[in-house]
Amino acid sequence: MSVSTPKPDATGPVSGDIDVAIVGAGAAGIAAGRRLVDRGCSVLLLEALPRLGGRAHTVQLLDLPFDYGCGWLHSAERNPLVALAEAQGRTLDRSEGAWRRQLHDIDFPERDQRAAWTAYARLGERLRHAPPPSDRAGDAVARNDPWRPFLDGISSFMNGVELDQLSVRDFLAYDDAASENNWRLPAGYGAFLGDLGAGLPVALDTRVTSIAHGDGVTVETDRGTIRARAAIVTVSSNVLARGDIRFSPPLDDHLHAAARLPLGLDNKVFLALSEPDAVPPESHLLGQLDRAGTGSYYLRPFGRPVIEAFLGGALARELEAAGEAATFDFVREELRELLGARFVQSLTPLAVTRWGAEPTILGSYSHAEPGHADARAVLARPPSGRLCFAGEACSAHDYSTAHGAWQSGLDAADWIAASLPGVAP
Repeated sequence: MSVSTPKPDATGPVSGDIDVAIVGAGAAGIAAGRRLVDRGCSVLLLEALPRLGGRAHTVQLLDLPFDYGCGWLHSAERNPLVALAEAQGRTLDRSEGAWRRQLHDIDFPERDQRAAWTAYARLGERLRHAPPPSDRAGDAVARNDPWRPFLDGISSFMNGVELDQLSVRDFLAYDDAASENNWRLPAGYGAFLGDLGAGLPVALDTRVTSIAHGDGVTVETDRGTIRARAAIVTVSSNVLARGDIRFSPPLDDHLHAAARLPLGLDNKVFLALSEPDAVPPESHLLGQLDRAGTGSYYLRPFGRPVIEAFLGGALARELEAAGEAATFDFVREELRELLGARFVQSLTPLAVTRWGAEPTILGSYSHAEPGHADARAVLARPPSGRLCFAGEACSAHDYSTAHGAWQSGLDAADWIAASLPGVAP
């Protein structure tokens, strides 16, 4: 159907006429591209990063694959990506994560662990059955509650923000739909998604600056102009809210909705273990109980000689701003308090992620601000039959996940295909 075929080479200009321009080559963009190609459409994915995958990114550390971004196939029994991984012949790790178990009860006695998780369960019951009128999750637990730091810390790992920044209605929409079946891809989630998009036409290192939409769409990039019959925009809510892409006519309602769905922050820190037998594989430690700003330490994932540390919320932002050295120092100090100075001397820093500082993304995953759970529906509503949005922030109940982004990409592709004459149903 296209008039001409775009030229998505690595360095030259990008131009041409196509059926659908897809802005962003993360999970949503790849899903939309695959669906539309299957329906006979010509597409081009325009990606600002030099790689596919977006917030899914597998890297090699110690010649082993690790995920800088998403790493879990959440709600695996209904996750559409599971079947695709199995079709690729990928190994799935179905074992239960170690998150709720403190190794040897270090600085977290068993009775306190029971009390802490009971406090978390009670918070969930209050949010569900007696939610605060403010829709602010933090208003459901007293400031002086002894488990408030623990609850804020758990929220920072799960949502990228503490409870005060979290909409109750939004949180429950996810929680009510989610299951405890969370599986992993030992060869890497980012590598898997990259393979799913490998056959699609893509222009990497290409930033979209404006989109004019009407009967058709004109997409301006820093490498040239693309004319399309329609477009799907899958960039993060923070990028939309910052105004990196100008829309003509303006889309004020959608951009306002994006601003009410900011990205929280979770960063990872990887350290090599020169004496891996010092801790058992697939074990876990929580840094501190008396402060929300603490680390969550996954020890020897898949039995590998590495510690994968998680830092969330306000602490993640503070340390990201302070720099890599300060982040390693923080992690080593918490591990020293837990496991001793000799253990810390055996650690070698490997890598720190900085998702908030990545200018093409600006964070980890979305949460609705208190009172703004409806913003997801606004952002997901197509402005026209020739333009729509996709991405995890558009998902009503699977936001913050790659499979939520994936499904939103399929939904967007179906919407666009239905509006284009001549496209196979």
